[in-house]
Amino acid sequence: MRMNRGSWGYRRPKHNIPVNIIDHENRIEVRVHALTFDADDIVVSVTDNVLYITGKREPAVDKPDFLLQEYPIKSFERSFELDSDLDVENVEARMSDGVLVITIPHGEKAAGPDIRVEIN
Repeated sequence: MRMNRGSWGYRRPKHNIPVNIIDHENRIEVRVHALTFDADDIVVSVTDNVLYITGKREPAVDKPDFLLQEYPIKSFERSFELDSDLDVENVEARMSDGVLVITIPHGEKAAGPDIRVEIN
């Protein structure tokens, strides 16, 4: 089967990983579709009220010749400016079936400028 690769080229930009953000009554929930990444491949941090999510892993040795590749194989980067009423000192993150779920409770603004979040 032959397929025209189109104007998008061979790879999507590394920041194009799908993200859903939900505003619940008492928290913000960020859901990152991080298929093929393990928790050890991802870093979640908050610096100066900006949420940073980065993932990087080594590609498989026997990489196929894709006709179309729409999910990241090597790395991604996303960042989001957070509202000042979020409690960034109590950010939690967990991986579940290829989805990284980051929970940020509403509350007072944190005092610390740089926080690294452990992924469970």
